[in-house]
Order: sequence, then structure tokens, then C-alpha cells
Amino acid sequence: MASSPGHGGHRHDHDHSDHDHPDHDHSGHAHEAPGHVGHGHAGHGHAGHSHGPGHVHGSTDKTRVLIAACLTGGFMVAEAAGGIITGSLALLADAGHMLTDSISLLLAWYAFHLADRKATPRLTYGFHRVKTLVAYTNGIAVFAIGAWIVVEAFHRLNDPTPVLGGPMLVIAVLGLIVNIVAFLVLHGGDRESLNMRGAILHVLGDLLGSVAALVAAAVIITTGWVLIDPILSALVAVLLFRSAWSLVRESGNLLLEGVPDSLDRDGIAKDIAANVAGVREIHHMHVWSMDGARNMATLHACLTDGTDAYAAVTAIKSRLAKTHGIDHATVEPEFGACTDEPSGNQH
Repeated sequence: MASSPGHGGHRHDHDHSDHDHPDHDHSGHAHEAPGHVGHGHAGHGHAGHSHGPGHVHGSTDKTRVLIAACLTGGFMVAEAAGGIITGSLALLADAGHMLTDSISLLLAWYAFHLADRKATPRLTYGFHRVKTLVAYTNGIAVFAIGAWIVVEAFHRLNDPTPVLGGPMLVIAVLGLIVNIVAFLVLHGGDRESLNMRGAILHVLGDLLGSVAALVAAAVIITTGWVLIDPILSALVAVLLFRSAWSLVRESGNLLLEGVPDSLDRDGIAKDIAANVAGVREIHHMHVWSMDGARNMATLHACLTDGTDAYAAVTAIKSRLAKTHGIDHATVEPEFGACTDEPSGNQH
């Protein structure tokens, strides 16, 4: 994968294909080319063969998403039928949301399934980015559902329809129970994973929809005011818009290989220069994330004369992992002029 454009107006095209191979252990290497101290690969945490706590989290998250998909899909049929029988927009909106959620949760499960595959010579980082792509798609789907709810609510406000409050209340209570169970199942997963957050967002939308349907049913039973049904449905849609925007913005940033919100590239560069012995300057630094949890970086480390390049690269990688949560980094040590800029014009 090529790094995104470098800061300061320069572009640093860094090809990882020669060292991001799942079948090789580069730990402890600092390759040297004639006349140039080359890439330091010490401490690479390759996505293709990581089986630490993150791997366990991914396995349990996959199971959690599948359980939630089955719960959501199973009740969706009953809620859709109930919405048609009772004439409730809130139930129909929630059923429509649950239909899309079931599909989205199955896609999220498949994304976790793909992420377990090893990297290939063509996909050197493996399939972890699929989870980010699914999270982005989930956010767009929530926007579409919310738009449909708002349009339908507008029609219902202009042309109110009768609603059977009693049956609506029973179905809303059952839906609330199912959605609470699904939410609790997902809530115990990895909250740093955008894919898991997308799944939680969908179920949370269902839960809010069930609450809105329950409140609307109670108001209709006690007062007969049927307009509460489309009003609460539109309110739920607005809440979904806000959550969906956050998910789309963050996952879109990761798809563009932007710096994750939780990291400060310039601050990290200054921290390394200040705390790693022998490092004069960090430049050509790029920071990105595969899925919101697996953070990566490439950088040039300008070293003082006499510094042990291997020791400096090892120290930089250690600080990136322990202090900044970046456990896969490619560091190019340099003495004097930047190797990408023969004139020595560094940034």
C-alpha cells in the first residue's frame, strides 16, 4: 500500500510490498544498501500473522455480530407484520431498519471473517481494511433509512392514519427486549473497531426505534393522538443522522488513509525526536489505520553522526508501540541529507 502524500508539500511513495509478507519474520533486521543505511524493520507487527489479544477480540466480535444478526433478523419479520396490521409507522420504520441492520450485521460478520485471512502478495496488509469499508457502508445505509423515515413521517403528518395502540404496544415491548439483548451482546466487543461500532450503531438505532414505538403506543392508547407516531419516528431519524455522520466521517477518513482522530502525527514526531537518543529530526512521517484499531506509520529518522542505526530504529519502534499505539512502523534512518532529497532540503 502506498503511503498518502507527505506533509510539507512533498510526496513520499513508500512501497511496503517487499516487507509486508506474512510468511517472513523481519524482526530484528536493519538492511543496508551500499552508501545508504536502509529500512529498519525491527519490531514489525504484521497484520497477516498477528495472533495476540487483537486476534482473540476479532474472533469473539465475529460471534457477537452473528448472534445480533440472528436476533435482529428473526424479530424483523414479526415487527413488519405488526406494523402493517396496526398501521404504525414507528413499527414499520423499525422493521425496515432491522431489515437493513440484519444485512449490515451479516456484512460486518463477513468482514470479520475476511480479516482472519492471511495477507497475500497482492494484499500485503490482508483484509482488515474490509471492516472499515463495511463500517462506511453501514453509516451510509443508516442515512438512507433515516431519510425514508423522515419522508414517510411527513406524509403521515399531512394525512394521519388510524393506529391500533394495543397490539402496537405488545410488539414494541417485545422488540425492545430483543434489541436490548442484541445491544448487550455487541456492547461487550471491541469498541475501538469501526466495524463493531457500525454494528452497535445499527442495533442502537433499532433500540431507539422500539422505545419510540413503545412511547407512541402508550400515548395513542391513553389519548388517541396518532400524530405522536410519525413525530417520534422522525425524532429517532434525526438521532440516527448524528451517529451515522460520526461513523461515516471517521471511516471515510481511514479509507483516505488520514491520520486517526486519536493520534497527532506532528506531536508524535516531536515526541520521538525529544525522547529517543540520537534522533535529530523526524520527517516524511505518515500515520494511518487499517480499521481504527491497527495503527501504522512510515517515517524518516535523521540521526546524529555516530548513532547506532539499529538501536535507534528499535527505540523508535518501541516508543511508537508503547506510547502511541502504533505497533507496525517502517523507519528509514538517515545521516546528513535526506535520501529522497539529494539537495538536503529536509522537512
